[in-house]
Amino acid sequence: MPNLIIPASEIMNNNVIEPAQQQPVISHNIIIIHPGSQNLRIGRASDPYPVTLHHAIARKRLRPDLIQVDTLLPAIYNDQNILAELDEARLQVSHILQSCLQSDGSRRYATPPQQISAFNRRSRLEVVRNTKEEPFSHENVIIGDDVLNLPENEEYNVFYPIRRGVFNIHAGVGGSLTSVLHDLETIWLHAIEKRLKIPRKHFPVYKVVLVIPDIFNRKHLSALMNLVLTRMNFNSCFLVQDHIAATFGAGFTSACVVDVGDQKTSISCVDDGISQPSTRIRLDYGGGDITVVFYRLLQKCSFPYKQCNLLKTKDAVLLQKLKEDFCHVDLDICGPREKSFEITSSEGCVQRVTLQVGDECLIAPLSLFTTDLLSITGTKGVHGQVSYEFQSEDPHDANYLRETSRKAAKENLDVTGDGPGNMSCLGNIPLPLDINSVMEEDIVVDGLDPTFHASSLLTAAGNILQEKEIFESEILLSIDQAIMQSIERCSEELRKKMYSCVLIVGGGMKFVGINTWLQNKISLQIPYMYRSEQMDVLTFLKETDPQITTWKGASLMATLESASELWIKSQDWLDNGAKTLREKAAFVW
Repeated sequence: MPNLIIPASEIMNNNVIEPAQQQPVISHNIIIIHPGSQNLRIGRASDPYPVTLHHAIARKRLRPDLIQVDTLLPAIYNDQNILAELDEARLQVSHILQSCLQSDGSRRYATPPQQISAFNRRSRLEVVRNTKEEPFSHENVIIGDDVLNLPENEEYNVFYPIRRGVFNIHAGVGGSLTSVLHDLETIWLHAIEKRLKIPRKHFPVYKVVLVIPDIFNRKHLSALMNLVLTRMNFNSCFLVQDHIAATFGAGFTSACVVDVGDQKTSISCVDDGISQPSTRIRLDYGGGDITVVFYRLLQKCSFPYKQCNLLKTKDAVLLQKLKEDFCHVDLDICGPREKSFEITSSEGCVQRVTLQVGDECLIAPLSLFTTDLLSITGTKGVHGQVSYEFQSEDPHDANYLRETSRKAAKENLDVTGDGPGNMSCLGNIPLPLDINSVMEEDIVVDGLDPTFHASSLLTAAGNILQEKEIFESEILLSIDQAIMQSIERCSEELRKKMYSCVLIVGGGMKFVGINTWLQNKISLQIPYMYRSEQMDVLTFLKETDPQITTWKGASLMATLESASELWIKSQDWLDNGAKTLREKAAFVW
């Protein structure tokens, strides 16, 4: 039977036809939602490209003392030690660039910063034309791209529901999980109704594919499923990890996927549609941090636009554009180059700014490899996949079984005299403060042997601490180190596949020549036994923008015949809750 679209005419007075009577749905009835820290990409699976809008919301301030304004770019930490560290790292990268060769074999040369600064200090803003700004609509709620046009003096609280790749939960205004979910619902409803032109009353005949991070929080995923199926009332939904979708979008079965976004960089090894949990790494830096580094380097060269302020949204948007237009990793480009750009004042006057730039355009992207430069935006973490609190509504959840079995385990410990109250057998070696956390994460306590000895807890604790040292280290990994770390956690046979294909997606690493630089950096670190493999670092595939590779892959997955088993219907979710994810999710729940 051919696939048919369910016509909207069959929906009358919000009475939706029963699932058993529905005709098979094709891609036109499937919505792909890919939320990010800066942008939301959304569209029907039948669309060639997604609709992209700013993933932010602004609400009129109800009380003048309750202020929360999330900025587009990370703030600069004006600590003298940090700034000195950045200058030292900048000189280090500059010396490396001077030792590199151009494609014709000649050595690169660098223009002294003093010469560039002298030119920029003489530069003056040139009035080009006057323009009339669009009148601002003083609505209570501003959504999407309109948030970028908020006047400076307007009293709005600005929220980004996702920061650094995770829910933006904090102690300030709008920082609770409930608030974040409410903001997500408002933004997504606006995108679907206004941009996709799908009325809310028709949602019950639409399906949703929700793209989630490869490192996920089970509590947050359950909340998102509840949002889509219960509050927004879609027919059904399934979750797909972003790295798996990226391989589908690129047409690969196996790859080490590197997703560089605006606020985070995530890496994992995907083989035959499975993201290996032990290889997942998330780094708390992305394209936004590179923009801040670039701005700082421009300041060191007497940036002519003196009034530029990172905290102002319009200036932040301008700096992002300058980074995209100016920055590159092309060693054949050296010496000073004149660039120009336009700014618009609050009075509507358009002015042209002319400046000189040198190796600052190379040093900023290379901060991905020299993370000391990134310290200007604050302390950052390195995260891996961890287990979260158990799902009490799922009686077969592994963590729930471990939690409910702890009482029996403690009784067995007390029998042998090696319980938490008697740790003499462990000597003076410190254990985690909550020994139960070790038990529930690493030890299956069902049917515990009566001879169980607490020394086994020491081994488990040591393994956990060693694991955390890698993914929660105080030393921030560069992108090449993180890729090596991820691949080395694969099996020996799988490593060969991963070293042969590194797939770059996302919009935070769109610099000419950076894939070649990354390939050279990794090639120098590959173990000798794998160097015979042909290695490819891939960014632009079939002229497809790497920012939409993941969304495109999710749309392809949604139309596969095998995906029919992954859909979770709204009624199933109401009946079984998180248990349904454990049974139907396309990844290890």
